[in-house]
Amino acid sequence: MNKREARPTVALDSLGCKLNQAEMQQLARQLTAAGYRLVEPTDKADIYILNTCTVTHIADRKSRHMLRMARRRNPGARLVAIGCYAQRAPRELAQIEGVELVIGNDRKMNLLKLLEDADNMVRPVTGDSMNKQQDGRTRAFVKVQDGCRNFCAYCIVPLVRSREENVPVEKVTALVRGLVANGYQEVVLTGTEIGAYNGNGVNLEGLLKRILAETAVPRLRLSSLQPHQISPGLIGLWRDSRLCPHFHLSLQSGSDAVLKRMKRRYNIDDYRRVVSLIRDSVPDVAITTDVIVGFPGETDAEFQETLDFCRQMQFARIHVFPFSSRPGTEAADMPQQVPAGVRKQRSQEMRALAKESALSFRKRFLFRTMNVLWEKQSGGVWSGLTGNYIKVYARSDMDLTNRVLPVKLAKLYRDEVWGEETSISL
Repeated sequence: MNKREARPTVALDSLGCKLNQAEMQQLARQLTAAGYRLVEPTDKADIYILNTCTVTHIADRKSRHMLRMARRRNPGARLVAIGCYAQRAPRELAQIEGVELVIGNDRKMNLLKLLEDADNMVRPVTGDSMNKQQDGRTRAFVKVQDGCRNFCAYCIVPLVRSREENVPVEKVTALVRGLVANGYQEVVLTGTEIGAYNGNGVNLEGLLKRILAETAVPRLRLSSLQPHQISPGLIGLWRDSRLCPHFHLSLQSGSDAVLKRMKRRYNIDDYRRVVSLIRDSVPDVAITTDVIVGFPGETDAEFQETLDFCRQMQFARIHVFPFSSRPGTEAADMPQQVPAGVRKQRSQEMRALAKESALSFRKRFLFRTMNVLWEKQSGGVWSGLTGNYIKVYARSDMDLTNRVLPVKLAKLYRDEVWGEETSISL
């Protein structure tokens, strides 16, 4: 490559949801194609770009911390804050030393131009675009939808991602084909609310049909869905083994009274019926979920309902969140706010159940041979994921990066599973 000048180094970092990860992968492709050199977030980059999250006050705090850490690693680095926190409170982030640009969700996919316009903060050089797997990733996150207008009582997302967008079907399928051609073994479809996808009259079911029919994607995974977005027709598509047997199905509470205050669009019976439909149709399926504890007005009895329901559902994973008051949301001004100490105690109880439930799920697959997509290696130990989202570790001297291989799940290991006696030892 003929360089006009020294290449700046750019570190991309992200907090929060899979949608944020998808956006950062898209930005990585844009920056690399323009000639920028991408480095790890822990390196001393010339430019550090953080895709922030603001879904809880802890996410806000982590965003500020990560920007300050980047500044300490390299005092001369130019810091850029983008995303949801940048959309909600740009002045807060602009006050952090070293932050030169704060870009909200409405402008962040134009980041390349904005960087160039900011007093030539970044100067691109000519050169080849990104080749196969230069980013070292084995799974690609593809944003198919953005925006939400549900306005659940606790959620700040509609305030920072208000503009609804759907990526046209043709663009999604073309992107998936390109990713497969570049060697990716798994594509994860993501969005603010992918179950509401509507690309020129094509819903999520139609989108999946087109991807499966028009691409050779080896594994296709979905991010979060809500119960009312699940239909028999959608679930029937899982007859194609390329669709990963994994559903992240939002719950938030196991109490109908709390769900009503949250302004969720389903009740517990709806949720139970959907889980039964999925499990009756998709073998070996993992169902994971999110739960908020300590929502305003949540009584001991209502919390116990949630514990009992989660125990009945036998989730593969439960992501537990103590209620976090977000400015501008209805829940922030609700009466009967649950004290912090109670929220903490309930979080501990729910996390204990989550650990028990995840352990029970993993035990069901011990001594089974399953395909694993191997992703990375550390100290001679490789890690990867099964289709139903079990993390597997194994030791091998071979380079397993981005290979899908059968593995015997031999024993529990840390909080996951150890694999052995497979083709990876050949």
